[in-house]
Amino acid sequence: MDSERLKLSSRKWMFAAFTALAEGPSSHDLAVHHAGIAAEHLLKSYLASLHPALVVEGKDFNSLLHATGHGSHASVPAEQVKTIGLAEAHARAQKILRKKMPVDQRALGPLANARNGVAHSGMYDRSEVNAVFTTCLRLIDPLLVELKINTSYWGGYESLHDRLLEENVEAVRVRLESKLARAKDVFAERHGHLAQKERELVLGAIAAVSSPGLIEHDEPATCPACDSQGWLSGDTHVDEDEWAVMFTPFVFACPACDLFVEHEELEELEGLAEEVKLDKLPNYADWEPDEVLSRDRW
Repeated sequence: MDSERLKLSSRKWMFAAFTALAEGPSSHDLAVHHAGIAAEHLLKSYLASLHPALVVEGKDFNSLLHATGHGSHASVPAEQVKTIGLAEAHARAQKILRKKMPVDQRALGPLANARNGVAHSGMYDRSEVNAVFTTCLRLIDPLLVELKINTSYWGGYESLHDRLLEENVEAVRVRLESKLARAKDVFAERHGHLAQKERELVLGAIAAVSSPGLIEHDEPATCPACDSQGWLSGDTHVDEDEWAVMFTPFVFACPACDLFVEHEELEELEGLAEEVKLDKLPNYADWEPDEVLSRDRW
């Protein structure tokens, strides 16, 4: 639960991951496994830098006692403290860092699956090695800033780090252009034969359909492929400085042309990935009004 120790551990695992990646396909299982551990340890280092209790299982009282400096009352030694895993560490860090964290829960999936697959069954998707590795780099970069760690973290692999990210950006742009072109074709096939008024009626009916509910919250947005109404899906949080509920989009889906973009693809579409202030308070069933926001303020 020591932040400095976790920093050092993360760097060692990351160096081992790069070494395995450079050795070629025969060591790619080690590359994705070690990269996943490096990411998990740096996430925990960040959380522990805020407070050690943020990296332990919240329901395990003995672990909480150790994390809060009261280990003398625990019934198990510190070596048996139960800590959270990669997915939960990422979820907690993302709730704090928000838009500073470019990898959302959905994007984390392949990295977590690859790391766990190798660890538990020796299996991983060989076709996703570079994508998984790049996700790890994108996740780690903002943590280095928060923890005030310089680029020496990457050691002699800094240039490889930069090249992988550049290649990923190009791949994202190519993938996005392909999706936009396909969506335009789908729109033309479905609606191109309709007269203007008929098309407006059909698209109006489509726009009236309820939101897809892909994540926590949806907001309407204009589709970049066909100009119809689509939906941004993401999560919300309270900005206590502005006394406002902010919406962070992660996914865009258009029912008129079937365009679906997420993660880095969304970042390439101007305006769609930006965090926005909501005009009204979403329905939070578990919120107490005086705990977060007083409805009298709205």
